Amino acid sequence: MQLVVIPGDGIGPETMEVAVKALQAASSLAGAPLELVHDLAGHASLEKFGTTIREDLVEKISQSDGLILGPMTTHDLNSQDRKQANPSAFFRKHFDLFANVRPARTFEGVPVRSQPFDLVVVRENTEGFYADRNMKSGNSEILVTDDVVISMRRITRHCCERIARAAFELAMTRRRKVTIVHKSNVLKVGDGMFMDICHEVAREYPDVVVDDVIVDAMMALAVREPQRFDVLVTTNMFGDILSDLTAELSGSLGMAASINAGSTFAMSQAAHGSAPDIAGKNIANPLSQIWSSSMLLAWLAQKHQKPEYADLARRLELAMVQTVRQGRVTRDMGGSLGTLEVGDAVLENLNA
Repeated sequence: MQLVVIPGDGIGPETMEVAVKALQAASSLAGAPLELVHDLAGHASLEKFGTTIREDLVEKISQSDGLILGPMTTHDLNSQDRKQANPSAFFRKHFDLFANVRPARTFEGVPVRSQPFDLVVVRENTEGFYADRNMKSGNSEILVTDDVVISMRRITRHCCERIARAAFELAMTRRRKVTIVHKSNVLKVGDGMFMDICHEVAREYPDVVVDDVIVDAMMALAVREPQRFDVLVTTNMFGDILSDLTAELSGSLGMAASINAGSTFAMSQAAHGSAPDIAGKNIANPLSQIWSSSMLLAWLAQKHQKPEYADLARRLELAMVQTVRQGRVTRDMGGSLGTLEVGDAVLENLNA
């Protein structure tokens, strides 16, 4: 199995170093060979090659089995470089990675204010209010005058159907409940269509319980009783916000794992940002990068019907869970260890 590894910006190189060591150790233990091909995108690529994404890199990724991407920073590009592609958004669009799957769960050893919960947000990833992925060229924000901006939102039947189906397929492997999160009381046409299509797809899955919740209420319910939810399916922007909330409720955004999956290709990327303010200080939480990598291997194992890679993914996740249970975590989760020390703990638990 060949995976391209791009460390990213900010804390990315630190957390990716730990994740790669864990991947290599789990690969050896599971008898699941991994070829990790290292490359650059984002700021490091801009500095070295004059562009955030190279054509030969895109071709290299296309020939691989999957991509492990670190966090990316683009908001700080100067005016000359502002037209450079955001690698995260580019790869999602180029490879049509329509399903952003973001789990959130409580862990023994991490104090939280809610009952124990285990849920997954399935976020549509290719349209919605996000201006960088709505048009074939350009974006969907228009500066009408110096004082007026219009932002357009795209919702299509095709994208609604496939994200709904991805959510119901996932629910069939879990507790068999899907909650549709929407704002159809205000966005009557767009979110109305999204909700209706999700209910249409639900009829193909009679064993799955389905309900729908307006996004305002969902935010309150997620805080008050997250344990009642299993799989949440929603549009792009709502899913982005909701999944950050549920990750923080689980103990820390440092545990915010995710994969971006299409029909034939997938990319793992921790859902948190690049946190440049703590880069290079050995305090960043590497567990979300490890968990995201585990999710990618599980997806690839299912796609290629290779159980040894499912075993690899399982070993990674179990070692991560055990590390958290032992309290060997970074400060954001109430611990005192550094990035590298957490990585050492994961390796120790892998080999236990």
